[in-house]
Amino acid sequence: MTYSLIAITLGLAALAFFQLSKIGRRPKDYPPGPPTLPLIGNLHQMPGKNGHLQFQKWAQEYGPVYSLILGTKVMIVLSSDQSIKDLLDKRSNIYSSRPEMYLGQIVSGYLRVLLMEYGDTWRMIRKMIHNILNIKAAKSYVPYQDLENKQMLLGLLEQPELFVGHIRRYTNSLTTQMVFGFRTISIDDPKLIQLFHGFEKFCEVTATTTAALLDLFPILKVLPDFMLPLRAYSKELHKRERELYVGHWMNVKEKIKTGVAKPCFCVDLVKAQDVEGFSDALAGYISGSLLEAGSDTTAATLIGFVQAMVVFPGVQRKAQEEIDRVCGERYPTMDDERDLQYIRGCVKESMRWMPTDILGVPHAVIKDDEYMGYKIPKGAGVMWNVWAIHMDPKRHLNPRAFDPSRYANDFQTASEAASNSDASKRDHFVFGAGRRLCQGMHIAERSLFLGISRMLWAFNFEKARDEEGKEIIPDIDKLTEGLFVFPQPFPAKISPRSEKHARKIREEWASAQELLDEQKQWKEVPKGMVFSTYTPDIEAKH
Repeated sequence: MTYSLIAITLGLAALAFFQLSKIGRRPKDYPPGPPTLPLIGNLHQMPGKNGHLQFQKWAQEYGPVYSLILGTKVMIVLSSDQSIKDLLDKRSNIYSSRPEMYLGQIVSGYLRVLLMEYGDTWRMIRKMIHNILNIKAAKSYVPYQDLENKQMLLGLLEQPELFVGHIRRYTNSLTTQMVFGFRTISIDDPKLIQLFHGFEKFCEVTATTTAALLDLFPILKVLPDFMLPLRAYSKELHKRERELYVGHWMNVKEKIKTGVAKPCFCVDLVKAQDVEGFSDALAGYISGSLLEAGSDTTAATLIGFVQAMVVFPGVQRKAQEEIDRVCGERYPTMDDERDLQYIRGCVKESMRWMPTDILGVPHAVIKDDEYMGYKIPKGAGVMWNVWAIHMDPKRHLNPRAFDPSRYANDFQTASEAASNSDASKRDHFVFGAGRRLCQGMHIAERSLFLGISRMLWAFNFEKARDEEGKEIIPDIDKLTEGLFVFPQPFPAKISPRSEKHARKIREEWASAQELLDEQKQWKEVPKGMVFSTYTPDIEAKH
């Protein structure tokens, strides 16, 4: 009996050792990748900062599809346009979920749409959002974009050193109108500041080594908060974030119920909540997710564009020549887009040159798959390596140069490019892929076109000078860290191209005042908006 017990114990120990010995190893049928160590795999090689550069280097070494073994988890990295088309687009039915991001979910209260797993709730939200972000709806929001753009230009004229704040107010106010029905009128608005600050901290938390360790070794989650200070910090971030998002929602919900709200997305959200019965917390995060998506990434792209104009003055001159030829002394409008192909190139190149989602937000595959002779296991994270594709010299010659002429013959919208059957014809990968493709891309493109064309029409962008009179050249490779990135702070000299241009900026904003009340809110919402047209699937609930 004793010998049998010893034998069983030794057998179990051997089995446990065998199972442990497999952790960290790369199975032979997986895509290639850097050498691994027992238990931790490639975890010791994961970069603490500038991760996009390391992932690009691995792509050059191991090819367009490689794997990273991260403890108990697997990350498949797609670094070519064709692999993204083949997997995330063509097989989107199994590649549209999300891997677990524990600390990101703590910050989000497990409610952020960006991190939500593929399922019924996500599909319900996507259907509702599509109703206000489709191409027909996007065209109806141009009056909002036009007004906010005019205020941004006035801000750049009067306080050019605060260009980041004016750009952020522009994108944020457009989004608060669409989602909640009110304008954000000041760059000092505390809720605007809180939104951008909170989203930056969310991105930073999700990119930390601690966040990765908790995802890869789930047993660490049992540690108390005093041993995991970043989790305690994440809980505090969630508390503040929830106050902002749910606060916005509850305010507008009360106005909708009492009949005093302006038309906005939340009118549809109230209808959906009445049928679906989801919580105010989820409603707050649905509307809040739209707010951060519409505010942050477009602003980051425009900030990157300003940096590009400072560093590449030849592009600025060529762009202004085109605008002057087509528009003369008047503001560019969306009607000019077809005649401003170089400016359209500036929009596309801004997103290629300074991609905000530099490594994408990972997808997850929900069942075993095979690609290029390799196994992709169920549950693996799938990263779309945006930086490596955008900076591939075979795809884009001299990729770190800002060159809008790359798109001289590309007349596609971002949506058309994303659905092009020829993967090599896609302009950029900022808007994602498959069923996770950004639904707001039509609006973002218009905001970027109006922002870029009118800033170039109105202003010259030059290098600032230090106290000794020397030019300060921004370092185009210095980016913030995190899930989404933008240029690290840099100075710029922004000045009106002439007194005539300055006078036009003031006149345009003065004439726009007729549309606004004493609180600088719209007196009447422009005609043609598509709000309040969403119909929840009532039959499916019975």
